[in-house]
Amino acid sequence: MWRVLVSDDMRLGDVKYPGVLVDYRPGIAREELLEVIPAYDALITRSRTQVDAELLGRGKRLKVVGRGGVGVDNVDLEAASRLGILVVNVPEANTRSAAELAFGLLLAAARGIALSDRKIREGEWDRKFLGLELKGKTLGIVGLGRIGGQVARFAKGFEMRVLAYDPYIPRTRAESLGVELMEHLEDLLRQSHFLTLHTPLTEETRGMIGRRELYLLPRGAVVVNAARGGIVDEKALLEVLEEGHLFAAGLDVFSQEPPPKDHPLLHHPKVVLTAHLGANTLEAQERVGEAILERVVRTLEGDLSYALNTGFDPEALAALRGFLPLGEALGKLLAQITKGRPQALEVSFLGQFDKDPEPIASAVAKGLLARVLGEGAVNLVSARPLLKDRGIGLVTRRSEEAGEYARLVEVRLTTDQEERRARGVVMGGKPRLVGIDDYALEVVPEGYLLVCVNYDRPGVVGQVGTLLGEAGVNIAGMQLGRDVPGGRALFVLAVDQKPTPEVLEALRALPVLERVDLAEMG
Repeated sequence: MWRVLVSDDMRLGDVKYPGVLVDYRPGIAREELLEVIPAYDALITRSRTQVDAELLGRGKRLKVVGRGGVGVDNVDLEAASRLGILVVNVPEANTRSAAELAFGLLLAAARGIALSDRKIREGEWDRKFLGLELKGKTLGIVGLGRIGGQVARFAKGFEMRVLAYDPYIPRTRAESLGVELMEHLEDLLRQSHFLTLHTPLTEETRGMIGRRELYLLPRGAVVVNAARGGIVDEKALLEVLEEGHLFAAGLDVFSQEPPPKDHPLLHHPKVVLTAHLGANTLEAQERVGEAILERVVRTLEGDLSYALNTGFDPEALAALRGFLPLGEALGKLLAQITKGRPQALEVSFLGQFDKDPEPIASAVAKGLLARVLGEGAVNLVSARPLLKDRGIGLVTRRSEEAGEYARLVEVRLTTDQEERRARGVVMGGKPRLVGIDDYALEVVPEGYLLVCVNYDRPGVVGQVGTLLGEAGVNIAGMQLGRDVPGGRALFVLAVDQKPTPEVLEALRALPVLERVDLAEMG
């Protein structure tokens, strides 16, 4: 008899599984959960329960953790892997519901449904409002994953032209949906009568739709955000609505939830609002509960097809502890300093590794994808499948020669525009960046790094330092690498504050610099 504990609220459906006893205890307190978990073979949660190393360690019989929904950020995957506990989730369960809500907001904003509803309830019968038809218009989709792809299918049914911007989606996926994949966000915005967002909130996407981007849209456009609050600059959205450039907006999410009662967008006549209801349908909630229970039972029975953390030897993970954050840092660095759409990733393991170093390549993929998908949306096990889904090839190579180092990891990222490399080692248990492209240097991959390419001339660093000082950006450290005196050079500045876009533009305008890239390493 398998015993399964459900610690969060969800609809499990009516299916009964022979030999499986399900205890439904939503809202169980942390202390009580720690006491009872040793009696269970599986634990099913949503986002409330923190499945950390302490809880997992108490689960003497625990074999499976099921997370109802997409993310597994509340589950310590590394600890689960070390203990041999499998983790499963159901990322596709709410796709349809989230896509339908986004398209519903788009229709409601285009036809003034919420505005007319309010007026009628106030006793005003206003038939003068003129809405917008969708047929023949262009829909711009930012983020062509599961939800964005479903929205594209809806739009094609309304005879719309559909454009998409997603640097991590292969062209073959866009073509299969009948969608035109754009290389640059600006090109998509200039052509989109309707804009809808379906991307996670990351440092890269936070505030990506600001005043400039909104004004790139044709006059009279409609903007919908049913993804995450903070992707659209709310202050800028209000200003552009007030100035009459946009026709309307539909919002399911805010940067602060619930938003303050005096938030001006809550009272704006051109804004349609819902309270973060993307996954809130009876069908989606039933699918989540039913699907996660089924997957947990199947995993208990030996079906590993849904497990997120299979394939790694727990001893290897422990032996490679210092190299996993190194791999993640190298992937994160290259994701930010390499221009273009990623096509191929090559990870080379140089020197003698005590255990199979393949998990390091997964850490590289995780770091690369985290800049787009969000820190909690990708892990060591899901990284490779997600990389494959986006058409990015991954190869690993090994050599016993590591030069002056005992063990070294080199990562090469190839995009449709260029190729860049980064190398790193572990010193004292900590990651250390020891090379970028053909240049040797030594940098701790933390905080904010400015990677600058220039010709080796006197005064370059001085000009950069002066500009940063005037902008209030403090330089914490600097490392310089060059090929030959007077030739090309690369230097990395570690700075204490994140330079603003204006400061970066000013740096790139300096004639002594050939290129400037900012990497936020966390």
